[in-house]
Amino acid sequence: MISNGKNPVKQKHTPVFEEYAHNPHQVLGPKINGDQLEITVFSPHTLSVELESDKHPMQRIENSDYFYWQGECGEISQHYRLNVVYDNKATYSFIDPYSFSQCISEFDLHIHAQGNHWHSYEFLGANEKLIDNVHGILFAVWAPNAKRVSVVGSFNAWDGRRHPMQNQQGVWELFIPGIDQGELYKFEIVDQHGQLKLKTDPYGKHFELRPDTSAIVQKTSQYQWQDSNWLEKRKNAENQHQPFSIYEVHLGSWKRDNNHYFLNYRDLAHDIVSYVKELGFTHIELLPITEHPLDASWGYQTLGYYAPTSRFGSPDDFRYFVDYCHQNNIGVILDWVPAHFPMDDHGLARFDGTALYEHEDPRKGEHRDWGTYIFNYGRNEVNNFLVANALYWIEEFHIDGLRVDAVASMLYLDYSREPNDWIPNEYGGNENLEAIKFIQHLNSVTTEQFPGTVMIAEESTAWPNVTRPTSENGLGFHMKWNMGWMHDTLEYFQYDAIHRSHHHDKLTFGLMYAFTENFVLPFSHDEVVHGKGSLINKMSGDEWQRFANLKALYTFMFTYPGKKLLFMGNEFAQTSEWNQDVGLPWHLLDHNRHKGVQALIRDLNHLYASKSPLHYHDFEGEGFQWIDCEDNSQSIISYLRKHHGKNVIVILNFTPVPRKNYVIGCPHDGQFKEIFNSDSSYYSGENIGNHGIIYANPTPRSHFPYSLSVTIPPLAGLILEHCEQD
Repeated sequence: MISNGKNPVKQKHTPVFEEYAHNPHQVLGPKINGDQLEITVFSPHTLSVELESDKHPMQRIENSDYFYWQGECGEISQHYRLNVVYDNKATYSFIDPYSFSQCISEFDLHIHAQGNHWHSYEFLGANEKLIDNVHGILFAVWAPNAKRVSVVGSFNAWDGRRHPMQNQQGVWELFIPGIDQGELYKFEIVDQHGQLKLKTDPYGKHFELRPDTSAIVQKTSQYQWQDSNWLEKRKNAENQHQPFSIYEVHLGSWKRDNNHYFLNYRDLAHDIVSYVKELGFTHIELLPITEHPLDASWGYQTLGYYAPTSRFGSPDDFRYFVDYCHQNNIGVILDWVPAHFPMDDHGLARFDGTALYEHEDPRKGEHRDWGTYIFNYGRNEVNNFLVANALYWIEEFHIDGLRVDAVASMLYLDYSREPNDWIPNEYGGNENLEAIKFIQHLNSVTTEQFPGTVMIAEESTAWPNVTRPTSENGLGFHMKWNMGWMHDTLEYFQYDAIHRSHHHDKLTFGLMYAFTENFVLPFSHDEVVHGKGSLINKMSGDEWQRFANLKALYTFMFTYPGKKLLFMGNEFAQTSEWNQDVGLPWHLLDHNRHKGVQALIRDLNHLYASKSPLHYHDFEGEGFQWIDCEDNSQSIISYLRKHHGKNVIVILNFTPVPRKNYVIGCPHDGQFKEIFNSDSSYYSGENIGNHGIIYANPTPRSHFPYSLSVTIPPLAGLILEHCEQD
């Protein structure tokens, strides 16, 4: 019975699969006996086997599929060729894999077992190698509790008897010459319980398009990168003091072709880069593009940690995507999921019949809410798998940073669990000490090896020092999503304007902790799915008020301390909830109000980047000062953003009532220019404002020596800049 790749071949039990299953080289391949060379080959469904030529026919061992030859040493090449005639008369010639001894060094195995092999993907998985001047693929997989492991694929009719692997310290390996680019493969495992199963390669670098799950052999990439200038500049980047505005993208639904199918990475690169450059974003953040079986998981239930998903093309196609972004001065951040993995039988789950990557006890090893397994961060080889994976994306694909998903679920042993469904740590607490150590190690290594890259935490609790250095007992992330600010702000904007005076603290409370961490202000995909509605439809009021509110919200976001993140579609006020199965509703840009919101995002991005007070001190209190945070009766706030003696004034009115001759304090005498007004007709507004220059009055106001009398449009924000004197 020949397998189609989904089921293992029915097999006869022979000695090589029983007593010698851990080391088939004891039976197969060449053996020296005195001055004689003995060679044994196992070849089912075979009529005859010859060694190198018809001068050296092999003899079938009676009633078996073994073939045997004996002759003088030196008569046959070290890596001899087998010429096989199969039952169907087909012929095949190949170099015997069992003529090669152990290929993975003891050093590599030792460092991997310690959890410190940062390039383990170079020997685990399927890697092109030149051994003794013979080209081939080295297959290797960590499965310490398996009874037998074979590599199976389209090159051996998915027959696990043909290529059993050798076990070295729990790592099974086999070098197979002559394997071509594009061959499908899996690992066939006889697990701890004697069960035969097929597993995808944990280190697979390319996979079939779902629902198929085989890995695909990839030769060493010959892609010619063109982004050396970007990488050199990145090494010295001070991301905390630079504009950092992220456009969050789900590649499968940003745009589709005329048949509603996925675009290729290369086509997406040109379309997306042109778009984000025009709108002024500095970075693209991709929802997980690591290979995953279910579209609806958006990539957050990953199986192929080392493979860009085949939905959009090949690994080199993705390299092109990143390269093209860098050539256009756009950074690329990946969403990365080390918190959990799916339970699919062909994946990491119970890989060798034991809880290898996960915990045995479900109180530590399962996420009940998500139906997934939790990585065992206390196991060296698991840590190695994850840390090497983070480095792999940065080194092999030039990724500029990782946004680490669901960090809170990693940090707390009782995360989303009932009281009796978790196990305290050794001190009786709910902190996951192994996960903390892993995170600190991860961030230390990535920062040391690739300075200028960023590690961003999606951490939704008040865990302290998330973005402080590990040397100060912090977690070592560079940035953290400000979930508290996001929730408070969206809640405020859902109140009708007449009630906002009672919820003024939703706007102001965030400054109590704004500089305790390096925050990113996120309006992410999570806020526009699962019945939450679109951002525009979260806004209160009629259609005019909803659009005005959204523009005021964005003005608040881009002038508030912190880096920026906006999910695709929000930049033009997508009216429907995000649907991962279709492209964005680009037709909305035919309407002035939607086009106005897009123009507003463009101008806010360019202002944020060009005006240093709006970005330089995003993480430092010296860059912010309240002018007035107490005018709850009129729902108005005003503040300064500062850098190096330069100030901009931000005034926001969250009622539909225009305020004329509204007086605020200011730090300078002279002239102020209105450089941004969210009610401008450019943004499909009413053009209520100050129309140019405002002069400071010598009358003190609040704690400032001067004051300004301004007109504030309804449901709108203003940005004023002090005019420098010649």
